[in-house]
Amino acid sequence: MIPKTRWIPFLWRLARPHTLTASFIPVLVGTALAWSAARSLDGTLFLAMLAASVLIQAATNMFNEYFDYIRGLDNAESVGISGAITQDRVPPQTVLRIAVATFAVAMLLGVYICARSSWWLTLIGAACMLVGYLYNGGPYPISATPFGELFAGGVMGSGIILLSCFIQQKAIHIHEVLVSVSFSVLIGAILTANNIRDLENDKRNGRRTLAIRLGHRRAVRFLAGSLLFANLWIALLVLLEIVSPWALLVVGSLWPAALAVRGFQGERTPAGMMPAMRRVAQTNTIFGVLLLVGVLAGAY
Repeated sequence: MIPKTRWIPFLWRLARPHTLTASFIPVLVGTALAWSAARSLDGTLFLAMLAASVLIQAATNMFNEYFDYIRGLDNAESVGISGAITQDRVPPQTVLRIAVATFAVAMLLGVYICARSSWWLTLIGAACMLVGYLYNGGPYPISATPFGELFAGGVMGSGIILLSCFIQQKAIHIHEVLVSVSFSVLIGAILTANNIRDLENDKRNGRRTLAIRLGHRRAVRFLAGSLLFANLWIALLVLLEIVSPWALLVVGSLWPAALAVRGFQGERTPAGMMPAMRRVAQTNTIFGVLLLVGVLAGAY
């Protein structure tokens, strides 16, 4: 078991912090979009939404750790996991209980957000949390199908951005919906990168991810197309005068995107592909930060 003095770093690793930008970057962008339209910001609601999103992502990571171990997908040599069960020898049920507790805290924050905005959001919040659990839980996990990118991108990309907009301004505008599309694609790209890395292991365990369906070479091409599309989509919105030209700052994310794709093209081992997978996550972060700057700059 983990000594009491090491619980904080253990929980930090278990949450897989390198993945958490995928949860808080959309909140920042969604809140910035709302502020640029309404010129007002409820700081308490913003912080509650930010914390809830991060906690749901962390809990999802913990559920993944638990169910992947139970299904025999993870072992001591697996890469990209926290190693709580396989290396730290923490009982699987302990990881499951921590995941449920993390979800419960996020749920309480969700109740507060609904009370301050609209109780209709309980249905959307419940659906998001259900997807978070079913992504790797249940008898037919979403992560084992070709639809993982679709569900993850829809919830963590468009879903989080639009919820962040709504709780601030009690409305959603068409330009916010259109901007959120790029994040749905980028979040999906993170999942594609993860599945490319795990392709051979997933295939041996009977999974049918999109990467397996496409094969390594075509999956890398699909990943490259996704990263490029996110930038071209924003360029189209600028061309149509839906968003400010400042949004074109996002093209600064193309360099790490190119490095990520090159990394996948030159490697076939999970450990060798880890740097490329991290670069895909970094691409999402850089894209989000640059778009955030663009939205704020364009508001003046």
